[in-house]
Amino acid sequence: MTIQKTTVHKLDAKDLTCPLPVLRARKAMRHLAPGDVLEIEATDPAALKDFPAFCEATGNELVSVEQAGTVHIFRIRKPA
Repeated sequence: MTIQKTTVHKLDAKDLTCPLPVLRARKAMRHLAPGDVLEIEATDPAALKDFPAFCEATGNELVSVEQAGTVHIFRIRKPA
């Protein structure tokens, strides 16, 4: 049995507007190892639609979406 360690990387996309949060996330995802998670903080309301669409188009897994005040927090896992 192999236990795989998951690393969480953070991306601050607060105060950026569409399409910049997704473009920055796409660039960051290229540098992640399979199974790693990118946690993105964004304030753009469009991000609520953009990140699910991004994950569907790229095959990444949208693990969770949370809200803390005006900040949306997305966790996206790179597939193995």
